[in-house]
Amino acid sequence: MQQVKQKRNNAAVQKSLVQLKKAVDSDINLLPAIMDAVKVYATLGEICDVLREKFGEYKEAVVL
Repeated sequence: MQQVKQKRNNAAVQKSLVQLKKAVDSDINLLPAIMDAVKVYATLGEICDVLREKFGEYKEAVVL
């Protein structure tokens, strides 16, 4: 993972994550923005962080 992060174009990754955030804030299909981020080697964690900012995290209710 460290090698990938060192060799990737970090400016392109950041740009793709900004585009993903814009897509999340609108009503457009997220898949093209996610695929663009993947193509420039954004990590799953980086992509999920953007999605968590908007949608949060699912917390299962504890039923006793």
